[in-house]
Amino acid sequence: MTELFGINFAPVTMPEAVDTVLTWTREINPCRYVVTPNVDYIVLLRDRPDLLAATREAALVLVDGNPVRWASALLGHPLPQTVTGSDLTPALLDAARASGLRVFLLGAAPGVAVRAGENIRKRWPWVKICGTYSPPLGFEKDNTECECIVQMISAAKPQLVVIGLGAPKQELWAQRFHKCIDARVMLCVGATIDFLAGEKARAPLWMRKLCIEWLHRLLTEPRRLAKRYLRDAWIFPQLVVAEMMKRK
Repeated sequence: MTELFGINFAPVTMPEAVDTVLTWTREINPCRYVVTPNVDYIVLLRDRPDLLAATREAALVLVDGNPVRWASALLGHPLPQTVTGSDLTPALLDAARASGLRVFLLGAAPGVAVRAGENIRKRWPWVKICGTYSPPLGFEKDNTECECIVQMISAAKPQLVVIGLGAPKQELWAQRFHKCIDARVMLCVGATIDFLAGEKARAPLWMRKLCIEWLHRLLTEPRRLAKRYLRDAWIFPQLVVAEMMKRK
């Protein structure tokens, strides 16, 4: 493991992450959950001890974002590759061709998870979408609603639950319920359900290769993301410097 910013990242490549998660989907164990911290997530950790605890309890912590990977190299513990949630999910669906996979989609706006499920069936016909649900706003504070979701997912018996609720809500929910849900693995992967549904467009491949996917997201959602990106651009370098000083 690679310890950075108080959490342990798995120093794995995308193929290694896919192999690990697929292996877990075939094992009968308490449900594990996977988180994918990016810069915004690292900044949130500073003031969210609950998110820090949830991250430390995750079975797999993957680096989502080149700035975090670059910071790992600067700090002397380079991570081999970014493994974003929006890339990991389709890679898992691709890799499940031989064995099939039962998947539940939890999150996104009403109707979006249904459309994502339909697109998955078309593109990955060997994947069984065994359920979808878009919970109402504030559901995480409603114990009855949360228990209903746990029962809904458990009744569907998925091997993989794709959670698209955004950080920190998805990680806190996964930590709270992973031990009592009848599933194998939960992926906390943000806007991935929106991407799979075609609700949001990912950056073109050339922008991803140039590590400027953040710019595409900013241009497509300036009102929502501008303030966040400015905050992260100010705070994240300070966190990197603080981490360097701590290691001296």
